[in-house]
Amino acid sequence: MTGNGTGETTTGAGELDLAAAPSSLDRDWEIDPASYWATIDAATHGLDAPILAADLDALRYNVADMLRRAAGKPIRVASKSIRSRPVLDALLRVPGYAGVLAYDVAEAHWLAADGVDHAGAARPGCTDVLVAYPSADLAAIAALAADPAATMRVTLMIDDAEQLDLIDAAVPPSRRPELRVCIDVDASYHAPALGAIGARRSPVRTRAQASVLAATVAGRKGFRLVGVMTYDAQIAGVGDLSIRRPGAGALLRTMQRASWDELVARRREILTDLRRIADLEFVNGGGTGSLERNAEDPNITDIAAGSGLYGPHLFDGYSHFRPAPAMGFGLAVVRRPARDTVTCDGGGWIASGAPGSDRLPRPVWPEGLSLTGREGAGEVQTPLTGDRADRISLGDRVWFRHTKAGEPAEHADDIVIVSDGAVHTTVPTYRGEGKCFL
Repeated sequence: MTGNGTGETTTGAGELDLAAAPSSLDRDWEIDPASYWATIDAATHGLDAPILAADLDALRYNVADMLRRAAGKPIRVASKSIRSRPVLDALLRVPGYAGVLAYDVAEAHWLAADGVDHAGAARPGCTDVLVAYPSADLAAIAALAADPAATMRVTLMIDDAEQLDLIDAAVPPSRRPELRVCIDVDASYHAPALGAIGARRSPVRTRAQASVLAATVAGRKGFRLVGVMTYDAQIAGVGDLSIRRPGAGALLRTMQRASWDELVARRREILTDLRRIADLEFVNGGGTGSLERNAEDPNITDIAAGSGLYGPHLFDGYSHFRPAPAMGFGLAVVRRPARDTVTCDGGGWIASGAPGSDRLPRPVWPEGLSLTGREGAGEVQTPLTGDRADRISLGDRVWFRHTKAGEPAEHADDIVIVSDGAVHTTVPTYRGEGKCFL
């Protein structure tokens, strides 16, 4: 939890404005990264650790850079990568950002419902929320179906007719409004020698499979097919600089080009058939790592992205763009077990995905510190070694970057927004608003 040293949460007076141009275009995070993180540390001096902080100029830079890469195509904000309702609201106030890609039905309902914000002010619900994954949470589905206004704003995801049966089991069609549904079409690449490359998502891959499912939706009472989603994880989620073997980057880029060409052609055929069955409102695709490619496809109506706002170290592995490292978390040093070692309180903020060193947070300030191979980042303590360790005092903070964007918000109640060397405002995370989805 972020605090002011007295156990109270701090909140600045300014509304979070992400549409404005950065006050500084010097890109301090590249020119002088030590000064960049030192400024964040100084601005948050006196706040209790662990602390989750973001630089406003860096956020604004990333907002503008994603818009540039999307080339005029609307960006649907991936809430999994944000996990703060005030930050989502601020993004949706920026022209070019439209709609939310949620990760849970209960979350989508919460975001879509009219209500009050964290400060007690009236907050209109988001009018376009697409749930990115199918759900078997019957209670959440029933709660959504009992809210007629929200059912007009939320679209559920399916890739199997049995998922329609689950929804009907939650609330039969005779007792609910018509529900909006989207078909998730598999976007992975099937290479003869390598097999399937990409996320294991939908069983719907061919135009025949998509047409059968679309016809099933059209023939079922209580459902309306409104959209199609294709997430190219093998392109959007894998950086060509992240594999450090000789020639691996070139090989990956070759695979990604082949995968993209195959996906564009297959998606075009599928959409030709589906548009004969239903009046599609949207075709969603992509992610932060593939904004440019999806912007060029006329069949894509909006592109999902969110991670690029915070700029976690996952995106250091891409050659065609580099977001600012806008967010970091600070841990307090509480031990000095050896001259060249300090130990932080907490720190096991491990990113999801296949286990590996790339899932670990990276210490970035003070410079010259590294995780130990035997302990890594621990839930209750994280030892760090390096020549700088003997110049760090107990109570000082060490700053880290996380691998994936939204996941640090599960460890903190607030995000402290820093601007011009001072705290600009403090906004709650989902956790800070008492929400825990999945």
